Amino acid sequence: MSSHESALAPLVSPQAELSREETERYSRHLIIPGFGLEAQHRLKNSRVLVIGAGGLGSPALLYLAAAGIGTIGIVDDDVVDVSNLQRQIIHGVSNVGQSKAESAAQSIAELNPLVTVRRHEVRLDNSNALEIFAGYDLILDGTDNFATRYLVSDAAEMLGKPYVWGSILRFEGQVSVFWAKHGPSYRDLYPDAPPPGSVPSCAEGGVLGVLCAQIGSVMVNEAIKLITGTGVSLLGRVLIFDALEMTWREVRVRRDPEAQPVTELIDYQEFCGLPGEPAGAVPSVSVHELERLLRERASGGLDFDLIDVREPGEHEIVSIDGATLMPRNSVLTGEQRVSTDKDVYVHCKAGSRSADVVQHLRSAGHSRVYNVDGGILEWVREIEPDKPVY
Repeated sequence: MSSHESALAPLVSPQAELSREETERYSRHLIIPGFGLEAQHRLKNSRVLVIGAGGLGSPALLYLAAAGIGTIGIVDDDVVDVSNLQRQIIHGVSNVGQSKAESAAQSIAELNPLVTVRRHEVRLDNSNALEIFAGYDLILDGTDNFATRYLVSDAAEMLGKPYVWGSILRFEGQVSVFWAKHGPSYRDLYPDAPPPGSVPSCAEGGVLGVLCAQIGSVMVNEAIKLITGTGVSLLGRVLIFDALEMTWREVRVRRDPEAQPVTELIDYQEFCGLPGEPAGAVPSVSVHELERLLRERASGGLDFDLIDVREPGEHEIVSIDGATLMPRNSVLTGEQRVSTDKDVYVHCKAGSRSADVVQHLRSAGHSRVYNVDGGILEWVREIEPDKPVY
């Protein structure tokens, strides 16, 4: 066996004892040959942090709780939205508008009140990651952006902690284990961040809801194996799942022998080439101003372009009459060109992608380009409330 195929020592010691209620609850674990009472003691004594109570975090949190993890931490500063319910199964209709961390904690308590839940209702960044991670044995990273993934990788490496990583988009998912002390880190899989906008988020590109359960359950499987020392972990291997073909394939990844150890956390937004300025820093108009401009254009008093930089699937759900679809990447790469001899107004879903496009075009000398604050979400909220949102 190569080093990454060798079983790792159990991550957690079996110090905890089981009550009668716990013995009954976890009895199907206890009778598994090679797992049994000692492994369940390790699970009870473990502390697992889940970053994100969203698509991957939802099934992961539920299965961690069901398995008997002693302490579960949740990092999430978002609130539950109706569009989350297609995949984020830890939340329900009654939780819409509620903190995701609080909603998830309630579901965990209903499933297994014997576990302790810690809520970290903050945005994970380089000012708090080390302090939060220090209180846990293992990290599960279910985030959907590259900046946070690199942050998790570096913080885990600095603290010598393993973490399970999962990623989903459309019909494909990936999952692996990273532990710089014993093998590769996320930086060995992706040494460089992809160009901004080249990989859409789930909010932009969509995701098959059930894919979250398929990848999330594998993440928990790996967590249980690491905690108990059972089986062979995915350290050094990336599983790639194609839900359309229903196939799994494996990619090997090794630690870069020339990699320098991580000694500090950096500005991960800058590392990923993301704009440092907030969306409000670009010249913009409100949706009410846009409505007035569109009325004047319809009457022949104005001539300008309104472009929608979302993806075609988003445009099919809801659109602003008179807008031309030009997905963000097609503009950023120059595949589609924006007029320079008239005013141009740019909108997306909530205003961030369109702000990126406006910044890009203005840096290229297009001085008559403006962002639409709040995007189509704000447009529907304020101007056409009968249209759907997503």
